[in-house]
Amino acid sequence: MTVEADYIYDPSQAVTPLDDADKLKAKGTKHNRAKVGSARPSSLLYTYGPGAVMDLPNFTIMPTGLDDWDRIYDRREGIRTIHAPRLREAVAKLMKSRDVALRPHPWQPQKLAMSTEGNDLGVPARVFPQWLRCTGCDLLGPLTLFKYSNTHPYRSDQATFEHTGCTGRKGTRKAKGRDAVAARYLLACADGHLDEFPYNEWVHRGRPCTAAEAPRLKMPTRTAGKGAAASIDCTACGKSRSMSEAQGAAGRDKLPKCRGRHPHLDAFEQCGADTRLMLIGASNLWFPVTQSVVVMPVTSPEEHLRDLATVVRIALGPNLAKFGGNIEVLKALVEQPVPAAFVLPDHEFAAVIDLARKTPEEPEDEKREWDPIELLVPEWKYLLHDAVANGQRDEVSGLTLARRERGPALPPQITRVLAVESLRKVNALIGFTRIDEMDRVDDVDKRFVPLARAAKPKWTVATEDLGEGIFLQLDEDAVSAWERRTYNSKVWIAHRAAHKLNFERRHSETAADVNHETRLKPPRYWLVHGLAHILIRELAMTCGYNAASLSERLYAWHASADRPAAAGLLICTTASDSDGTLGGLVEQSRPALLDRVVTNALRRATRCPSDPICSMRTPRAPEDFLHGAACHCCVMASETSCERANRFLDRRFLIDLPGSSLGFFQLPQ
Repeated sequence: MTVEADYIYDPSQAVTPLDDADKLKAKGTKHNRAKVGSARPSSLLYTYGPGAVMDLPNFTIMPTGLDDWDRIYDRREGIRTIHAPRLREAVAKLMKSRDVALRPHPWQPQKLAMSTEGNDLGVPARVFPQWLRCTGCDLLGPLTLFKYSNTHPYRSDQATFEHTGCTGRKGTRKAKGRDAVAARYLLACADGHLDEFPYNEWVHRGRPCTAAEAPRLKMPTRTAGKGAAASIDCTACGKSRSMSEAQGAAGRDKLPKCRGRHPHLDAFEQCGADTRLMLIGASNLWFPVTQSVVVMPVTSPEEHLRDLATVVRIALGPNLAKFGGNIEVLKALVEQPVPAAFVLPDHEFAAVIDLARKTPEEPEDEKREWDPIELLVPEWKYLLHDAVANGQRDEVSGLTLARRERGPALPPQITRVLAVESLRKVNALIGFTRIDEMDRVDDVDKRFVPLARAAKPKWTVATEDLGEGIFLQLDEDAVSAWERRTYNSKVWIAHRAAHKLNFERRHSETAADVNHETRLKPPRYWLVHGLAHILIRELAMTCGYNAASLSERLYAWHASADRPAAAGLLICTTASDSDGTLGGLVEQSRPALLDRVVTNALRRATRCPSDPICSMRTPRAPEDFLHGAACHCCVMASETSCERANRFLDRRFLIDLPGSSLGFFQLPQ
């Protein structure tokens, strides 16, 4: 055993699926293939990333930590990275790794349908959970009791585990192989650990079996008056125990303490916290912690120099210190990975090298103070400049902006419209949590589960999408005046009280350390958020994309020493395809079309099929929901569209409703 970054880890158990397949092939046997399924990059970032349990047709797997991915990347001489300087800097702070790079998933396109390009790439994963149940006889046991088969070269969906010689529940059927599926129960703790359920200890109540050293277990499902309930039966001593005893608050006292297991890292650490019963398909089993940016051109010479120094330092690695004084050698070494540095004059390249060689400022201390708004501020500042909205594409960032004239019917509170004809959005995964979603990554460090065993990961996985959008800017004076009268309203006072109650009831430890007021979005955010949602719903009927394909990016905060006040939004659609999107959304930014979209959206916001219940909904203790006059019939959007899970929404802030006069917009008569 070795200890790395406070983890107990056995390197001999590393996941190397391709190497295992090669060994079997070398023996001349009909080997089981390494590929067990496929998924889109977006799902591997937001739904099934490292540490998540992914359902396959016949069993479940868990993508492993990034340490095991290096063996896959090493099959290629050059590893492509994604260039997004501001996102990379934020990721470096949050992952406490100065030179972390952003890499795409290990994948290569195929030239022909039946060709083999990219077959030696892929995301490594292990079978998890590793306790299976036979569908024929209810036999419950580890993987070693079952036969694995995955021999069809083009049908990875047929990969399966079988219980060979199964004779059925009563033992009277003809012996044959029957499918085995994942046992459904797991143990998790609030600090992100996950473990197999201890079935043997459970049925014997923590004692050894009196009839056999390694007894066989079964998991029958019995139907009772209150529904189906599984039980664990020992065939050796005859003991049985229902899984319903482990459920709920009462069942937690009967569960063992957490062993500190991270199955995606194949490692353990000290824990001992209380555990709770989890099901494989539970929605709170894995919450990704991600950050994203719309890549904007770098306009500051200092920022450009800092970015180039980072790229050069990552590309050179140990060669930077080895050949630090030889500019010609360093230029030759970075010619391929960093062509921009190679064409610099010697004196400029020397300045880049000097900056790259500076003693690193460790980002640990910065993480606690980091605010997600830091990623949005540069975007907002760039979008404010009329000079950049000239319709010319920036080749480095991929951004193309065009100024649109305001239509005569556009509400006067919307002062500026930009057509974002092309954009590049980069999303990075930095970790995950279990049981409770993380409000801010710097709130409670120990709940943040890392993606790798290394204390300072060299890279993290990211996706890159191309698309288009519409940017709207609101009049700052009008927003400020509206906010001043909103702060004293009964509706806002009720929202503040509900947010405080909601924050204090959180399952995590966040509420104990953070003032809830710092997490409550100001009224302008509720206003911009509601406007984005009604526009998404209206644009879905006119632009050719469905509502789930449209997403929001909100700029709504008060002025401070290092950032100007913001009140605006970007509605965009992106695709991972190399051609991006088709232009249907940006077409709606034309004055005549946008006027109709905004007017119709505001008119629809005045009515809801659930009115008057919806229009008068205000949280009152003990209620702690974080929305007011908003529901799925009128304002709420799909999870893929909303950046706040449909929180901080209230139609009364957009338009006057019966009994309320808080509306920011006024409909034309």
